[in-house]
Amino acid sequence: MADVKLFAGSGSTVLADKISDYYGYSLGNREVKTFSDGEMQVVINESVRGAYVFFIASTFSPAENLIELLLMIDSAKRASAEYITAVIPYFGYARQDRKDKPRVPISAKLMANLIEAAGATRVMTMDLHADQIQGFFDIPVDHLKGEAIFMPYLASQDLSNVTFASPDVGGVKRARSFAQYFQRDLVICDKERRKANEVSAITVIGEVEGADVIMIDDMVDTAGTMCKAADALLEKGAKSVRAYCTHGVLSGQAIEKIENSKLEELVITNTIPQLKQSSKIRVLDVAGLFASVMQKVNSNESISGHFVM
Repeated sequence: MADVKLFAGSGSTVLADKISDYYGYSLGNREVKTFSDGEMQVVINESVRGAYVFFIASTFSPAENLIELLLMIDSAKRASAEYITAVIPYFGYARQDRKDKPRVPISAKLMANLIEAAGATRVMTMDLHADQIQGFFDIPVDHLKGEAIFMPYLASQDLSNVTFASPDVGGVKRARSFAQYFQRDLVICDKERRKANEVSAITVIGEVEGADVIMIDDMVDTAGTMCKAADALLEKGAKSVRAYCTHGVLSGQAIEKIENSKLEELVITNTIPQLKQSSKIRVLDVAGLFASVMQKVNSNESISGHFVM
């Protein structure tokens, strides 16, 4: 069997360390040199010839995280690595997955093209903004789900009074999977946007009177939608509101908004490192899940057991 090598992107070293501990291999030696103008040069300081290489790097802001991943993949390809898997727990630029108005890019497709052109032979990620993004790749994609982390955690709690909610129409499928799994009701928050990252109005579709509501989403960015949806649900008679979101982007004043909101709790995963702490935010670990799937992929075993539904 070929050697296995694990390397971390600079922005994902904490998560990569945890994944490597679960996997049972130490992270490989690589360094990033920066020229005076900010241009990066990635150097892999050990042989990867004939190896199965995993690069662990979420492509959140800044864009240098993406550039570094592409450079690492290219370095391994040119060093004759046998198989290169880009492990991207958070896949950035996935929100633009179609042309919804004239003269805009489909950035998710562009990212897929770049990763393939760099030399990746496989991609492993979690909760893409839209499932169809898997089809933008012509290489295998292992699309893991946050529900594999959230559902076991929720199963240990009292859900007898819970109603699940989607904070927007686009996330109904995701929220419905939780409602069906736990056999609970589902409501939808229909939001109206005037521009990106700004919600002007939210309408709650469904009955939440006296219920403990749990909102389900793939990501939370500015937290504006989440906080306004919580207000709308409480105004409709909800007893409490919590939110479960796989990716905690939490840009700008998001943490302050959450702390000052009526949300009781926000549960996220560590696909993106959190530099600020909040008593309202709980972070669940995805390292064990990724390590297990990586091991199965490397040994050509089925990974279907890692999907709850």
